[in-house]
Parts: sequence; structure tokens; C-alpha cells
Amino acid sequence: MSGRRHLDWLGLTPEPERELPAAVAELRASLDTTRHPPTSAARLAAAERRRVERLVLRGSRHSWLRYLAEATALVTAVTARLDGSRTQADPATAEASSEGAADPAAGVSTAAALLAAEVILDHHRMLIGLPGAGYGRTAGDRAALESALRLLRTRSRTAGSAPTARTGDGT
Repeated sequence: MSGRRHLDWLGLTPEPERELPAAVAELRASLDTTRHPPTSAARLAAAERRRVERLVLRGSRHSWLRYLAEATALVTAVTARLDGSRTQADPATAEASSEGAADPAAGVSTAAALLAAEVILDHHRMLIGLPGAGYGRTAGDRAALESALRLLRTRSRTAGSAPTARTGDGT
């Protein structure tokens, strides 16, 4: 390895590489609008794990932050879909939505979005301790994730699950 390669970003926390692959794979699957045959959750998670492994072993801080920005976009897309289903619900349609009929959020994993948002936001907050522009570069993502977490936690509480996915108490 080159002496010029900055590896300080690798020492932040192992949670993103441990917890994100399965959550991101689930988010990708829930947002997939293509017509190809569905791939098993295990295969999607394995592919995501390989991608993260390549980033950690051969990537750079920039490529890692780009991956986390992509995962943030998935979280915000899920949150927008969930928020759309919440704002469209009225007493006349609430019963149909609760059964999943015509619900734009049907099949969307709140738990996966909640877990991914918490892990990425924790990671981005730790960037303040590293040299470079990583913390400033992720300011927009941090704001988007904080907003998404407010909605996801509210939705989790109203659905009867715990307010956090990382404690093991949530769904």
C-alpha cells in the first residue's frame, strides 16, 4: 500500500460494514421497480456484503462516503414513500391501507430503513474527529437522515415496535 493512502476512515466503527449490507439489500429490493425475476434476500445481502468488502479493502474514503450517500438516498426514498402513504391516508382509506391494498408503502421495510439511517448517521457524526472535509461533505446527508429518523421512529412507535432498530427491540 502506498504511504500516501489515508486509512483513518477505516477505524471509525465496524457497524456500517457489519449492519448495512443486509439492510441496504432489503431497501434496494423494496424499492426495485424493474420487472426482472425477484432475487432471494440472502443473495441480495451476500452481493451487498461483497460490495462493502471491496470498498473496505480496496476503496478510498471518497468511495466509502459515496456508498453511504447511495444508502442514504435509499433511506430517504423509503421515507418519502412511507410519508406519502401517511399523508394520503384519511379515515375513508385508512382501513384499506392497513390491509396493504393500494398502499404505496406496502413491501417497504421500515426496520431496514431505520437501521440503515441510524448506522449511517452515527458514522457521519464521527467524521468530525477525522481530518479532511468528510464531516462537512456529509452535512446534507446528516440533515436528511435526521429527518428520516424522525418519521421512521414515529411510524415504528405507532406500529407498536420500539423506537430504535439497533437495540434489538425493534422490528
